[in-house]
Amino acid sequence: MHTVGTFTPASAEEARDRYAEVGPAAQTVVREVAKAMEFDREEYDDRVTGDVVETARDALFASLLEVHVGTREEFADWRDEYDGEVTTVGSENVDSVVWHAGPESDAVAATFQNEEEAAVATLRRQAFGRLYRELVEAN
Repeated sequence: MHTVGTFTPASAEEARDRYAEVGPAAQTVVREVAKAMEFDREEYDDRVTGDVVETARDALFASLLEVHVGTREEFADWRDEYDGEVTTVGSENVDSVVWHAGPESDAVAATFQNEEEAAVATLRRQAFGRLYRELVEAN
């Protein structure tokens, strides 16, 4: 088993703080991408909306979440010790699992066979949508 990512918020407050911290980075990324795409001022004002920056912020936050990657047996061992609800998606007929436990006794997991990077990216989006979106938007 190994872990990828930067953080796992221990509380709803910590999740909101981390989300706030990535806001300026998301704005910078969006601005630099628009610049690389050679948007003039008018096109930038028309196309770069608050929703665009918020989407970048959501994606940046999710991309930094710590995710555990392991075998089905390692996941089962972790699951036996975890005292919370786990939503698992994917096939039961594959060898590997990625998972992330959120701050409020809920976790998400996804099974995969070969494409670890894709599984991690998908799980991070699932984690944001299922575990964090309502927490960070509550502030």
